[in-house]
Amino acid sequence: MLAVTAHDHVPAGPVAVLANPTAGRGRHRGLLPRVLDRLADAGRPVRLLEATGPAEAEAACHAAVAEGAGALVAVGGDGTVHRAVQAVAGTAVPFGPVPAGTGNDFAVDTGFPADPLDAVEVIAGALRAGRSRPVDLARMAGVDGADRWYGAVLAAGFDAIVNERANRMRWPRGPRRYDLAILVELARLRPRRYRLTLDGVTHELDAVLVAVGNAASYGGGMRICPDADPTDGLLDVVVGGRFDRLTLMRVKPHIYQGTHVTHPLVRTFRARTVEVDAAGITTYVDGERALELPVRISAVPAALRLLR
Repeated sequence: MLAVTAHDHVPAGPVAVLANPTAGRGRHRGLLPRVLDRLADAGRPVRLLEATGPAEAEAACHAAVAEGAGALVAVGGDGTVHRAVQAVAGTAVPFGPVPAGTGNDFAVDTGFPADPLDAVEVIAGALRAGRSRPVDLARMAGVDGADRWYGAVLAAGFDAIVNERANRMRWPRGPRRYDLAILVELARLRPRRYRLTLDGVTHELDAVLVAVGNAASYGGGMRICPDADPTDGLLDVVVGGRFDRLTLMRVKPHIYQGTHVTHPLVRTFRARTVEVDAAGITTYVDGERALELPVRISAVPAALRLLR
């Protein structure tokens, strides 16, 4: 896994840094000055990007790359990484994730230390050595032509439905809103009819969970696609079939170890392109609200260069 060839060239130019001060519910609030100092020790100018929200953050990353940034570093969780990746995917500008969020799945699954300062040391070392390593990304496209890159997992089942419910709720605040959304959607749980087209072969099936992984984990360490390898040029598809409420609650804890795939109602597939369609579902990628179904997802080998 991840035994991929290093590439000894990092473009000239400053290191642009995107930081989310609210990541991880603020528990790393004092981290940023130390991150900036350690990156500066790598001998490159460091430029902190200014943004007040997700859309601004993404625009700031695109602008930094267009203006000649030699590298991009994201300090935050999977949502912050997701915004930054949109700007560097498919370019020669390498990327470093500093895991400082509630969920840091992409950083950990691609070999970075879980401790943010340890991860910065890896990134700074790669900058000093001029080293980067290729990793795959997934690219999703909707029927309206909109597209997004993602590094970890696309959710298109119960977890996406819960996220959508939680995002619409105004009460309660904080994590309890998500817990309440789970209870509401569990009460309404029913399998939905999906059409999955994998490398041109179509499957019609009823399911409660559908995930398409470039990497293994989502939701802060849930190994939903446990065999996904972000360097193999393929997407892993995991489908949880006609679960009732009790079965879903029994299976859910096993997702943290990735052992849910042995359940008789779970099916796994692997493909280069995956089309997913079902009525009334908005997908979530890397924990962020994305496109409504139907979507087409393609594995893009070596689409991102990582500073490691």
